[in-house]
Amino acid sequence: MIEPFKMGYTAIGGLGIFILGMKYLSDSLQSLSGGMIRKAISSVTTNRFLAVLVGLFVTTFVQSSSITTVMVVGLTNAGLMQLTQAIGVILGANIGTTITGWILAVKVGKYGLLLIALGVFPMLFSKNDRISASSKVIVALGLIFFGLEIMSGAFKPLRSDESFMNLMLTLDAQSLLSILGCVAIGCMMTIVIQSSSAMLGITMALAVTGAIPLYTAIALVLGENIGTTITAQLAAIGGSIASRRAAMAHSVFNVLGGFIIIAIFSPYVSMIEEFVPGLANYVDAEGNRPYVAAHIAMAHTFFNVTATLIMLPFLNHLANLVIRMIPEKEGAEKGSFKYIGSPGTMPVAMGITMVFEELKRMQSRVHKILRHADSFLHRDLKGRDRFYRKVKELEDETDVMQHEITSFTVTLMQSGSANKDQSDRAYSYIRAADELESIADYAASLCSYMRRLEKHELDFTEGGWKDLHNFHHEVFSFFTQVCRAFNDEDVSSTRKIYDEANRLNDLADEVRKAHLVRMKGGSCGALPALTFSDMAVALRRIKNHTVNLHEALFHESSSEA
Repeated sequence: MIEPFKMGYTAIGGLGIFILGMKYLSDSLQSLSGGMIRKAISSVTTNRFLAVLVGLFVTTFVQSSSITTVMVVGLTNAGLMQLTQAIGVILGANIGTTITGWILAVKVGKYGLLLIALGVFPMLFSKNDRISASSKVIVALGLIFFGLEIMSGAFKPLRSDESFMNLMLTLDAQSLLSILGCVAIGCMMTIVIQSSSAMLGITMALAVTGAIPLYTAIALVLGENIGTTITAQLAAIGGSIASRRAAMAHSVFNVLGGFIIIAIFSPYVSMIEEFVPGLANYVDAEGNRPYVAAHIAMAHTFFNVTATLIMLPFLNHLANLVIRMIPEKEGAEKGSFKYIGSPGTMPVAMGITMVFEELKRMQSRVHKILRHADSFLHRDLKGRDRFYRKVKELEDETDVMQHEITSFTVTLMQSGSANKDQSDRAYSYIRAADELESIADYAASLCSYMRRLEKHELDFTEGGWKDLHNFHHEVFSFFTQVCRAFNDEDVSSTRKIYDEANRLNDLADEVRKAHLVRMKGGSCGALPALTFSDMAVALRRIKNHTVNLHEALFHESSSEA
């Protein structure tokens, strides 16, 4: 006889252990991956096959297609990834998530506690990060298998319950209406739980115990494939047009693929039964169906791999379709970068990658400010007011970016799942953002000093202008040299950076001495002299903060030059 309360809390408890195991597995694999995830993401080009491989690789490591697609939506929203690139990565993520099904299909459920026992003590007490992360993988797998075993045990009474079996007769996935009902249930449950992996685990547990047949299980998996796209849709709310298109492409792909399978559902299931060894309906001595989980995993994998291979040549057509579905509105704002998802729940490796991408955008803004400031320092510049407004707008943007990076990163680190390297890199990015914001402030100040000069109709000598322009040019070149670290690994050594900083210090001293000579000679009045001095100090501060920026990027803690 079924005890609903006992079965309910046992099943939910097993699901909780299962979800905890999936989270541990995701966190530990990310820790072990080191910088590979970031390098994989940065390698995405217009090559659609490479984009698919990146999506497959990243999803394999984070064990969640939702995390990968949310990250893709975020990068697309930031303008760091084109729509066709994003679609390619999402298709790869769809393949990567099928690995979870094969992990669940491995029949080692009874060894779940053994795996936990083997891994828990090294995980908790080892001081070596890699040993701790590797042990966490073992514990995670143990929790996944143990949680699945608990759920299977909880569902066993259902196979002999008359009312439940009558319900299954109406959802046997033998008719179109029944198939659609199963797809809808799988979709809605995935939306509620927000994890297709968890729903896949529940589906397999029900199928293994014989509570549902293979047809019903595969129809539920189709629904779960559609339901998982809602995470990206939620992430894109309030984002840019590009991010909403990326999320829509994910939904369109999974829905279209689902309906194609529904149209050939019976032959499709028969083909899966032919592919996988062992009869899906075979019942062992304990009343379980030992082979059905592999059938479900194969159905999931075959659908996603085949659909991706078919869709690859038509990526541009899919992109054009979603562009028509979500057209560009007249006068719509492009929108600045917005962090997608809560940093408290986002995997640390993903969050740090997004922070670095935002830092690169911030660096490009500061580079523009310095370039505009260089133009603004020339007296014959046309459209001076427009240039000044542009500098102030960019400086305001860097203030917002610095605040976003700091608050986001601090919240991300409070999750407590970062290893030492991730923690060091994250806090170095906070420092780098602070240095970039300071550089932007001093560059804007240069323009303000120039406005002061114009307001009072004052001027420098030709020698003064020459020294100022030369000093700005040298500082701007130094900033550009340091910022190569944002784009490639072939950067100047710290020793070369310090040598260049010392050379600029000497240049600043020469500019100052020449300025004092002009003042003593009476060729420079009091207010122009003060303004020139303010400008020279601002440029020297920009140089100092550029040195600090280099130290931050290379995780060093040297004192200011």
